[in-house]
Amino acid sequence: MNALTGKRPSRRRSGDEPLDRLGVAVVGLGGAVATTAVAGVELLRLGACGQDGLPLAARTDLVPYEALVFGGWDVSPDDLAKAAHLHQVLEPAQIEAVAPRLQRLRPWPAVADPDYCRRVTGANVVPSGGLREQTDRLREDLRRFRAERELDEVVVVNLASTERQPDPASPSLASPEAFEAALDGGSEAITPAMLYAYAALREGMAYVNFTPSVGADVPALTLLAERQGVPIAGKDGKTGQTMVKTVLAPALRSRALRVEGWYSTNLLGNRDGRALEDPGSLASKTAAKESVLDAVLGYPVEDHVVRIEYYRPRGDQKEAWDNIDLVGFLGRRMQMKIDFLCRDSVLAAPLVLELVRLLAEARRRGERGVQEQFGFFFKAPMTAGGRVPEHALHRQERALLDWLDGRAAQGGRP
Repeated sequence: MNALTGKRPSRRRSGDEPLDRLGVAVVGLGGAVATTAVAGVELLRLGACGQDGLPLAARTDLVPYEALVFGGWDVSPDDLAKAAHLHQVLEPAQIEAVAPRLQRLRPWPAVADPDYCRRVTGANVVPSGGLREQTDRLREDLRRFRAERELDEVVVVNLASTERQPDPASPSLASPEAFEAALDGGSEAITPAMLYAYAALREGMAYVNFTPSVGADVPALTLLAERQGVPIAGKDGKTGQTMVKTVLAPALRSRALRVEGWYSTNLLGNRDGRALEDPGSLASKTAAKESVLDAVLGYPVEDHVVRIEYYRPRGDQKEAWDNIDLVGFLGRRMQMKIDFLCRDSVLAAPLVLELVRLLAEARRRGERGVQEQFGFFFKAPMTAGGRVPEHALHRQERALLDWLDGRAAQGGRP
């Protein structure tokens, strides 16, 4: 502790000095995506798997995957080996290969509010208290993680179940000062996801929201990120169906094939699917998925329908089915049908690992606030100043690579 500033010394490297130990503090550590990501890093460490699915594996200028050190919160107290077996994403032999490491990881008690996420509950929660008390607990968790694991940097990642949306017009969310007052006053507009984001920013740690929950996407917290000099990114990881949509829709537009209707449905039976049985959480998710198509095509698709159904037998084996009705030359109608049988967490986990590496790089470069260049990974990319986000995957990829190679302005902003 520095006697003059009252702050702990930072282990953050400067310039081109690489990070030896990059902490990843995960909200929802016991979930399917998180356990898949952690097990994946351990399997990479052992040389027991390849780098398929990792889009930035060739970027040796980023922190190596093996430098990642995990910790985090979950409403379930199960160690990660047990959690991984329950989620049934990985083969049992893969889990057993890294079980000794996974068994040592037990989630910290989580901050949770059943009013915002009704379908996913557990006993491993912070005792009820005021919002300020809860954020103090989260900040202490982060400080302890950084100190005990001797970490150079920490990135906080939200992988928790989807929350219902708060009132975006609430005065409590309008500025950092209003947010601070609301913490002391116990405002109902502040969600658990916001508390984690706030704790990360106050501790000077980069933050990424891979969920449709609001997280840091309110003026109070985006402004706080700017003031604290911390990079943030989000939201809602673009993994399966929406990723395909943002590849295909630009191609249809370039050939002037008018989309008359696009019906999308999803079947999934994992913990995220169970959370989406709640209408409030479901509305948060579908809003992110529905926002993409009109923006890419440049016109409204009146019959754009998105359905998400929880179907327990599927587990993490998601099915995303699309029916597209097109109008071509001379008014002739056509159809296109896509059935994507995918592994939800196997698609998501590698993107989370890449985002952690990218946020660490943004931190090294001194970036602050919303990192628009990371929109490549999200369904509802955060932007600064209310700008309309880019959704087309090929343009998002170009913006990301330009930033990585130093060809873009700071923060990927024009």
